[in-house]
Amino acid sequence: MNLSPKNLIVKDKKSVLDYLLEDILNKTLFGDALAILKKIPSESVDLVFLDPPYYLQLPKKQLKRWNVKTSVDAVDDDWDKFESFEEYDTFIQSILEETRRIMKEKAALWIISTYHSIHRIGKIMQDLGYWMLSNVIWLKVNPMPNWLGVRFTNATETLIWAVKDKNVKKYTFDKTVAKKYGVGKVGANVWVMPLCTGKERMKNEEGKKLHSTQKPIELLKRIILTTSKEGDVVLDPMAGLGTTGYVASALNRKFIMIEKEEKYIKGIQRRFAEKLHIDFEKEKIRKNIS
Repeated sequence: MNLSPKNLIVKDKKSVLDYLLEDILNKTLFGDALAILKKIPSESVDLVFLDPPYYLQLPKKQLKRWNVKTSVDAVDDDWDKFESFEEYDTFIQSILEETRRIMKEKAALWIISTYHSIHRIGKIMQDLGYWMLSNVIWLKVNPMPNWLGVRFTNATETLIWAVKDKNVKKYTFDKTVAKKYGVGKVGANVWVMPLCTGKERMKNEEGKKLHSTQKPIELLKRIILTTSKEGDVVLDPMAGLGTTGYVASALNRKFIMIEKEEKYIKGIQRRFAEKLHIDFEKEKIRKNIS
């Protein structure tokens, strides 16, 4: 799929009340996720990947490692800050209401979070009528070091895979691919892979990570190959640096991404312009699962 970085971004305007699907395919919509979701046609996407704020509830003071007194490079972005659990829950519910409306009858949703909020998200999903098919545990082989030694090392994130309601039966699931990626001979629901590091990790002009929680290409590759088909439309309402669209295009899927942070929008443009991580394009991705 030949995508021009110049035509990749569409800045959302209040004057636009509704989007035609053909006008936003293979585009990144620059603006507020909830406002834009309300403008996307109902029952128009086959797969949703949702990576919402974790709401880590970190203290305002700078975290220090007890033994060496150096600072912890934690998630401290404004987009992860909420005044209360109630505010966070309302935000998540509003997003999930819209994604459910936008999903086709047999579409699937994947949502990822940490122990801080995945249980809250799960309850909201069930209250809205989503039907959970499974969870998948992402076991990180290179988690952040356990500097303080007062808790277990936080080496996992949880993904929930769901459909719109319990009556959905013929959803997409490639059991051969799923078995290949899962742990053990039965392909259990544990995916072992590293955090996004090295050349894949996008950096800013100062050489620091551009996004606090950039998701690895491998993660999206597994999700898209397991639960979608070629030609399907994949939606990511909080795209970050565009991993979802990047992988979807490499796997011959269409995508719609939404992102509100300008620095991430520029990162998405750079990623597609420079064809970063070219070795993850379609041919090699296919080879990896053959």
